Amino acid sequence: MELGSLFDIYKDAVSKKDVSLFTSIFDDDVHVFDLWQWTYEGLPAWRQMAEGWFEWLGKENCVVEFSDIQTKEAGDMGYASATVKYTGISETGERLRALMNRMTWVAVRKNGAWKIIHGHTSGPVNRDTMKVVLER
Repeated sequence: MELGSLFDIYKDAVSKKDVSLFTSIFDDDVHVFDLWQWTYEGLPAWRQMAEGWFEWLGKENCVVEFSDIQTKEAGDMGYASATVKYTGISETGERLRALMNRMTWVAVRKNGAWKIIHGHTSGPVNRDTMKVVLER
């Protein structure tokens, strides 16, 4: 499995609101610095975040689009980064909202599969308003 395939799995898992598929790309000891909460430590905490997120979406769908993807592998370690856009879509196909942020993953290869051990999402801060910029 290529490191870049994690983006496809993430995208598919969010589209299906499949918590098991979503968490399958993360290591048991994952540590995440998230834009919405200071930190998540361990897969149970990260799973709980995903469950809450997918539940919050209700009948909406969330379309995930990645751009500016970069990956680098060095043996059984690697990193991946991208700009990610999340678009909320109603049951009738109406665009409800969208936001963008930056995502970086550090991963290790275990038994032939990449597992994310650290994730970090961020957005730049507008110096005048001190608010996170969620659109490019």
